[in-house]
Amino acid sequence: MSVVHRLTAGWLVDHLSFINQCGYDICDSCAYPGGVTLNTSVACVGGCCATSTFAATSSSRDGPIPGPANLIETEGETSKKRYVFRKEFFDVSKPHIAAAPEEQLWQGCPEVGLTKKRKRKCVFNQGELDALEYHSKVRKLIWEGTLHLVQEGLKSGFLHCTAAELSCRKNVVPGHIGCDLAELCEMAKQLPAVNESDHQAVHLLDDETSMSEQDLLSCVTENSSNSAKIVVLMGQKYLVPPKSSFLLSDISCLQPLLNYKKKYDVIVIDPPWENKSVKRSNRYSYLSSWQIKQIPVPALAAPDCLVVIWVTNRQKHLRFVKDELYPHWSVKTLAEWHWVKITRAGEFVLPLDSLHKKPYEVLVLGRVQGEVKEALRKPEDVLPIPEHKLIVSIPCSLHSHKPPLTAVLAEFIKPDVECLELFARNLQPGWTSWGNEVLKFQHIDYFTLLQNE
Repeated sequence: MSVVHRLTAGWLVDHLSFINQCGYDICDSCAYPGGVTLNTSVACVGGCCATSTFAATSSSRDGPIPGPANLIETEGETSKKRYVFRKEFFDVSKPHIAAAPEEQLWQGCPEVGLTKKRKRKCVFNQGELDALEYHSKVRKLIWEGTLHLVQEGLKSGFLHCTAAELSCRKNVVPGHIGCDLAELCEMAKQLPAVNESDHQAVHLLDDETSMSEQDLLSCVTENSSNSAKIVVLMGQKYLVPPKSSFLLSDISCLQPLLNYKKKYDVIVIDPPWENKSVKRSNRYSYLSSWQIKQIPVPALAAPDCLVVIWVTNRQKHLRFVKDELYPHWSVKTLAEWHWVKITRAGEFVLPLDSLHKKPYEVLVLGRVQGEVKEALRKPEDVLPIPEHKLIVSIPCSLHSHKPPLTAVLAEFIKPDVECLELFARNLQPGWTSWGNEVLKFQHIDYFTLLQNE
């Protein structure tokens, strides 16, 4: 399972294991001799579909993933390829910036005040003061909760990396990979308009599909099978996990997602928030608060839908979500959770009290308010959303590759629900994903061909 340890404070999550349990097995042909196909069952729990042939063990992160064992035997040999995500992207062995000895996770929880000295000679602006005030409220919960989860991880052996192990690792990280998906979406605006009555709403994937930009951008692409598929786009190959669907498009071209005519019980959103760093780096396009409010969440949400939004540590954005965005969408704020980033040895990737960047990010959880009255809701349907939880994990070194929420949300949602991720950069079984870089981390070069069978 992607959840390695579960405590009252939250969860210690194995992001790499989750990816590799998604089932990236590619059959060389859709049928074996005699017309016999793969006999893989799919179990869906809380929107997460994973083939039953994968063992859910945390040890899979450092070794081969157990492969399908329930192939129907036929005359001749079966042929398939298994891909796993490259584990060097999760080899965060040392903090990006080391904490001072008195700030180590193991040294208790020192207090922090607003009078802490800083290197540059100027006063705090209002935004910085707001951030320090918020941090002072949540730091004890984050410190103590992370400590307990890290201790469990060290006891079980999930965390800890010896010097000898580090010395033999080759942390070779590839540079730019794949075609420019965001630029492709910009190009799509110049394509001829599609007559909706003549165009299909869903494109079903075959074994290996070369898709035109028109087909990919004008309808939802769906892999309804129990095995992964390959999409070839502009000469680049992308892996699509089983039981998943996606739409590659710009925010101005969301109509195909609305035409898909699904209502979602869970919607996770990772908006490209506007900030000075993004403007300077020109790393990706960003949206203003006004543009984010235009996302048609009410049209996509089922009654009682759980909405989860990733928020930067700028208090301006957090206040906007709680005071403007959620009320605009008729969503009631329920909780604030935190994703805490640690190394393989269990240290914060950045000092907890760093003034520049924090080793945590915020998730705001809310629920759509609609026809279902609170008094009529059966308490046994799902567990109530806790006000605060931690998701502690080793982060991916690829920018903005967020940890999976499927397993941690499972106990708070009904089974077999429809799940949607907006502004996604990767795909998940059992989910619909949308974004202008929705296939980014599905590029085949991010994976390793484990073995041929």
